[in-house]
Order: sequence, then C-alpha cells, then structure tokens
Amino acid sequence: MDYVQIVKSRVSVRNYDPDRKIPRDVLKRILEAGRLAPSAANRQPWRFFVITSKDMLDQVKQSYEAPWFQDAPAVLAVAGRRADAWTRKHDGYNSLETDLTIAMDHMILCADSEGVGTCWIAAFDPNLLTSALSLGTDEEVFAITPLGYPRDGYEKQTEKHRKALEELVTFL
Repeated sequence: MDYVQIVKSRVSVRNYDPDRKIPRDVLKRILEAGRLAPSAANRQPWRFFVITSKDMLDQVKQSYEAPWFQDAPAVLAVAGRRADAWTRKHDGYNSLETDLTIAMDHMILCADSEGVGTCWIAAFDPNLLTSALSLGTDEEVFAITPLGYPRDGYEKQTEKHRKALEELVTFL
C-alpha cells in the first residue's frame, strides 16, 4: 500500500483481538519508523515503551479504562524529557511535543501498513503511567496507543469527515 492510501484509509481501531499477538519483527518495524522520525536539531528526545507482559499491561491499562482498550495485546507509550528537546532562543518554545508527535505518527502509520490497529490516546492518567513505567520526575508520557489486530469481522470505516482542502489552505 502506498503512503497516500495509508493516510486515506487509516482509522482509529477500537476493537482488538486480545489473543492475536503482534510478532516481534512487526513491532521492530513499527519502532524503527519512530526511530527514523525527524526531530528539531536531531535531538531525538524520545523513549518508546512497548508493553506486552500481562503484569505491565494490567498496570498501564488502569490509566485509561475504556473497555475496548483492555483487549489490546500491546500498548505503545511515547515519553521524553524537555531538557533533551531543542528550545528556540527567541521565545523559549520547546519542541518536545512536536518531536514526539512526529515519532508517534510515524509509528501509527507504519502500524497501519502492517495491518496493526492503533488509536491515539492522550486522555490517560499521567501519574499512573509515570509510576507504572518507572519514569524519572523529569520525563513525561506524551501519548499512548493500543497495538493490536482488529477482531475478525471488524469492518474498517473508510469514509472520513474532514473539512475541504479549500477551507484550510491559503496559497500565497
């Protein structure tokens, strides 16, 4: 599948097969997509956590209690430290969120190309995740996503409702 087709067809999946594990080589390709993502000044201020063990999944899944999330066989968390990210001297803007967003999006799109479903989640309990992942006080969990294959019979909604390009773009 080409990139444009992936972008057009990728959707948030909320129906995972808990018994279908993701092979390690597939996980590595997904993570490699994040590793290769660009970051401001090439600082790469990220850490990726792939949670697959039952004990860790039980802890991490307490941070977001949606029933469909509980079925995912894996969870990917992206974290980073502000001190590791580039800061713009003119106004103090720190690129951590931007850099982590780019890395997460690379991995989500790669997952889709591998047939692995995802759903970007930011509405988690950050304190619980920080504790579960044993992060330092200077590290922040930015986003998480379940990783898993959709259940048999799951039909991917293909129609996206987005504003028209003409409403969003100005050519100068």
